[in-house]
Amino acid sequence: MSHFSIKDAIDIILMAVFLYSCYRMMKQSRSVNLFYGILLFIAAWIIVSKVLEMRLLGSIFDQLVNVGTIALIILFQDDIRRFFNSIGNHYRLKRMLNLLSKKKDNAQGKRYDEDTIMPIVNACINMSHERVGALIVMQNGTPLGDYVNTGEKLDAVISQRIIENIFFKDSPLHDGAMIITNGRIAAAACIMPVSNDMDMPKHYGLRHRAAKGTSKDTDALCIVVSEEKGIITAAYKDTLMTHITREKLIEILMDGGF
Repeated sequence: MSHFSIKDAIDIILMAVFLYSCYRMMKQSRSVNLFYGILLFIAAWIIVSKVLEMRLLGSIFDQLVNVGTIALIILFQDDIRRFFNSIGNHYRLKRMLNLLSKKKDNAQGKRYDEDTIMPIVNACINMSHERVGALIVMQNGTPLGDYVNTGEKLDAVISQRIIENIFFKDSPLHDGAMIITNGRIAAAACIMPVSNDMDMPKHYGLRHRAAKGTSKDTDALCIVVSEEKGIITAAYKDTLMTHITREKLIEILMDGGF
């Protein structure tokens, strides 16, 4: 303990934060048992190689660690990408980067004007009354090009009739999400990341989980119309707001979030 310094304390704290972040990432991907197994393997490796100094068994463990690291990166590439993407999307980091680049943060202030959002509002209200399910994703600062490529590209003018026709039950594009970028309908029937949050209420369907997953991975604003109850829900920054009225929906869309 006489050689214990502030640097060692910082080292321990950073390591604890790293392990906790890995634990949360694996828990969300339902791989927490694998996390425990990795910790046990690392503990065994340290005891064999560093404490007991077993050369033969230690060399085998060393090779397994080298190969296992690459295997884990390949196995959890989507979760690792989502983890670093969430860091890049952190609002404080984005504000700092925007100040340095002297660019306006797209997630702040009014993203769309009234002429753009009113067709969306009217379509959502009508679909709510008619019990038509829908998922609309509004791009803010984070580009959604990867998700646009998973669906049918439209590049269409935002129109109430187009939105309602896309989500009509017999439409071939009603499954998946509609993505709106730069004031236009970029694509429909897009595949979005699904949240594995076990705390979500059981009555939430795939659209709600996709909205929450998208709002966690990006700064997009997601609007969901429930097919069963006709309830309008919004997802933003990994938070759900439900039972949204017409007036509240206009406010949320005008602000680009809540």
